[in-house]
Amino acid sequence: MSALSIIIPIISIFLTPFALIVLGTIILASLGKSLGIRQRYVKILLKIFEWGQRRIRRYELETYGLADVSEEDEVFDQPVHLHGDEGSRKKSIHVIQREIQMSASKGMVIPHVRSLESMNRDFELSDAMDFCKSGIEAIIEDEVTKRFSAAELTSWNLLTRTNEHKFFSLRLTILWWTGFFFRYMFLLPFRFILAFIGICGLIFGTAVVGYIPNGKLKQAMNNYVNLVSFRIIARALSAVVRFHNRERKARGGGICVANHTSPIDVVMLATDNCYAMVGQAQGGFLGIVERALNRATAHVWFERSEVKDRLAVARRLKEHIEDPDKLPILIFPEGTCINNTSVMMFKKGSFEVGGTIYPVAIKYDSKFADVFWNSSKHSMVQHILMLMSSWAIVCDVWYLPPEEKKDDENAIQFANRIKRQIAQQGGLVDLEWDGQLKRMSPKESMKENTRQEYSKLIKSN
Repeated sequence: MSALSIIIPIISIFLTPFALIVLGTIILASLGKSLGIRQRYVKILLKIFEWGQRRIRRYELETYGLADVSEEDEVFDQPVHLHGDEGSRKKSIHVIQREIQMSASKGMVIPHVRSLESMNRDFELSDAMDFCKSGIEAIIEDEVTKRFSAAELTSWNLLTRTNEHKFFSLRLTILWWTGFFFRYMFLLPFRFILAFIGICGLIFGTAVVGYIPNGKLKQAMNNYVNLVSFRIIARALSAVVRFHNRERKARGGGICVANHTSPIDVVMLATDNCYAMVGQAQGGFLGIVERALNRATAHVWFERSEVKDRLAVARRLKEHIEDPDKLPILIFPEGTCINNTSVMMFKKGSFEVGGTIYPVAIKYDSKFADVFWNSSKHSMVQHILMLMSSWAIVCDVWYLPPEEKKDDENAIQFANRIKRQIAQQGGLVDLEWDGQLKRMSPKESMKENTRQEYSKLIKSN
């Protein structure tokens, strides 16, 4: 008997239930139904994480000479603080108390503590100490740079990339290896197949819809294809998305704006509503997807020469939202991914074109996966692979009340008001800094504002 004759029956035994699970998932996604398996799976994971946390806590207590403490004692119910916490729902704990504040609009803001007599003199070397102090404070605690690196968890979630794995106990090590094989040998192939089916369904489905004459039938078919395809892709990530206040979903003739953590933000939102995408025209595989989507309905793709032309971008967006029959536009005004702890400056372009703004707050549960895309460290392929080999994607999505620009506010004030609402709802830190600071130096205007503010303090009176 050859080895092949033994292997084939074994593969067929596992292939049949595997295929049935994939088929069942696709059918449920097409019907918009769920058996609640993912929700139960997430609850089981939470229990496993809690058990692992208790084992790590016991290891720490025994290591520090507290071996007589039992698991029933209250100390085991306390959180484990191994690596610092970026929990966005807790108040930020600052390492230092700053007397000098840094502002994105005003630069360095120094308290006016000098009297008129102290100002009426020549420059002294000690006048530069405010700059030195502010610089040292920024080195110790930089509230901007840390928003572009993954926030560590307070407890280990059995993923090597979130906390360095080390030996705590034999049972915990066995559990880690069991989870490793489960994620990479079962979940990853299963998710890859589902993602492939979802993407192919999106491409071919929208291509077919493109041949239907314009009208309500075409719009309905496009909505169905998009919802089903993105729901399949979301299931490929074991996504559990909790939507709040669905009656406030974006409608035609409006712009949906949301905070940005990862490219999969689009997938999470598109499982509940259909949107017109905005972005640069691409080549290769992404270009194929863009052209397929554009055949089914109107999207806003910019050529490379148009991207830097603000007037051209604003004109294209305004033309789109003036037609209520077109899908609402989905925009991430931050322009870059932030690490799920904060909301940074919203670009004003989305708020200048008029129309109704539909704010959305997205908050991921980092216990199950690190969803933040650090584009300077990982490529898109690496990021997607990390997500597909994680336990699950769990997030909350809040639809906030629609807003319009008031008569007494400009586009920047309007953008800041919407940003503040999203930050408050999502439990995120509201920052005024530009997210593009991770790629470029501060603007000269910011430096000039700092010089002007400081010169007012040391000039002779």
